Amino acid sequence: MNEVNITDNSFLRQFETTVNGHLAKIEYSAQERKIFLTKLIIPETVTQEGFKEQFIEAVLNVIQERNLRVVPTSPQIAGFLRKNSRKYKDMLPVGIRI
Repeated sequence: MNEVNITDNSFLRQFETTVNGHLAKIEYSAQERKIFLTKLIIPETVTQEGFKEQFIEAVLNVIQERNLRVVPTSPQIAGFLRKNSRKYKDMLPVGIRI
């Protein structure tokens, strides 16, 4: 699969990407130096293997570039972070475990 291009729609508070003409998004809430990833929405028509993981990873890279901490409140995103904890554990705020 190609690289996932992420757009931060700050008005709607969501990271977005278009895949096969459909909008996939991760909704968020920002607070101080933390960003809460609250909901992952991928259209049912998107069936590409590994897209969800690539999308989450691309969003986490954007957050990492902004030097923010991430709090995953979405079970799917928390599961991804748990599975890839070595790579992303430094992004979690102090006291947050997944």
